[in-house]
Amino acid sequence: MAAANPAQALQDEVTCPICLEYFKDPVSLDCDHNFCRACITQCWEGFDTDISCPQCREIFPQRNLRLNRQLRNIVEAARELRLQTVKEPEIKRLCEKHKEPLKLFCKEDKIPICLVCHSSKEHRDHTVIPAEEAAKEFQEKIQAYLQTLREEREKLPGCKVSVQMRSREYLRKTRKERQKIVSEFQQLRQFLEEQERLLLGQLAELNEEIVKIQNENITKLSEKISRLSELISELEGKCQKPASEFLQDVRSTLSRCEKGKFQQPEEISAELEERVSGFSQKTIALLETVRKFKDTLPSALETSLSPVNVTLDPDTVHPQLVLSEDWKSVRWEERQQDLPDSPERFDSEPCVLGCEGFTSGRHCWEVEVDGGGGWFVGVARESVRRKGQISPEDGICAVGYVLDQFWALTTPATPLPLSRVPSSIRVCLDCDRGQVTFIDAGDKAPIFTFPPGSVPGERIRPWLWVLGVGSRLRLCP
Repeated sequence: MAAANPAQALQDEVTCPICLEYFKDPVSLDCDHNFCRACITQCWEGFDTDISCPQCREIFPQRNLRLNRQLRNIVEAARELRLQTVKEPEIKRLCEKHKEPLKLFCKEDKIPICLVCHSSKEHRDHTVIPAEEAAKEFQEKIQAYLQTLREEREKLPGCKVSVQMRSREYLRKTRKERQKIVSEFQQLRQFLEEQERLLLGQLAELNEEIVKIQNENITKLSEKISRLSELISELEGKCQKPASEFLQDVRSTLSRCEKGKFQQPEEISAELEERVSGFSQKTIALLETVRKFKDTLPSALETSLSPVNVTLDPDTVHPQLVLSEDWKSVRWEERQQDLPDSPERFDSEPCVLGCEGFTSGRHCWEVEVDGGGGWFVGVARESVRRKGQISPEDGICAVGYVLDQFWALTTPATPLPLSRVPSSIRVCLDCDRGQVTFIDAGDKAPIFTFPPGSVPGERIRPWLWVLGVGSRLRLCP
């Protein structure tokens, strides 16, 4: 298929993609892309290996520049052709209304006009100058713009090279960090696996010893039961005999009865019990260390979140909730405010939504907690029910403090074993995974995580629930 503009297509083929000028001493890379020798040399400055093509990003182990003589000849021919090209004959344009030449230019309307237009009521009071004079004036302005644009264009190749070099350096650093992370976690996995094998081996030895003692005691008890059963049968038969026969060998019978008394079987030795106890303490210490390490991970992962400045939406606030002037704080009052009953406003539950909504990405914000009346902090989908009673099924994920107990707002509500009520809670929203995590902003300890898929796939907004005199929540700046 023929090109729509062959001249423009030729112009593109003989233009260097870096300097955007005609090729000067054009060279080809192994990927067959062409550049000025000076441009590609400057682009690769500071790199000896792992150099790449600025166009297709293909990486080469070493520099290999081939002079493209054929392209050089084409560039020279295109340059000559451009110089020899004559301007197209000027086409005189006529006024569409009066069919007269457009010899004048209206400064107010910035359009060319004819002599009849100049005399008309529409342009009579306007400033009008000859078209040639206007063209000269605008040519001077455009030439000034052209000079500025050319200067800007000359700066861009250097900026482009600088951006490429910085990006390449950052990529090297990220590769190095990746290798470090992989190595460290590999060592950590090996350590944990070794500890697991060691502890399980020791536990297996203890199990064998405990089972051995148990089997020995059971065997002894079974033998004792059998002997006692035989003795009991013999004595019961003897008691049925006449006195003269019964008293024969009575001393021997009594002696056997004394020997047949039950003796407590050997229990687990104190040494073995100490070993079991020590093993338990060692296991508890190791697991506690692993848990502490795991608990520090959410703080590190927060670096990938985007902190957002959240405000509260006055159009959604319940009449018993009072917003601060900066829309950052909300408190509960017994007396209701006189607010318009709009479809967006909560009318039954003392709730308020944030102004901001999120549909993608990872975001976080903090909420200061004050007062013990009752409150919940979290997120809700934008279509959450505003009228009547609401529930977690309406698309709410939150944690809060009610009736002297900390809760996660699930179905049913989940009590959380926190030793203290946090003074500030960080809400971490991952829209892409549909997950919400709550963290104690003070000590960075995780509070509760709603699993992936908990947040519906629609616009999500911050959500607060406040109840009780003195209860107050404030969004941190």
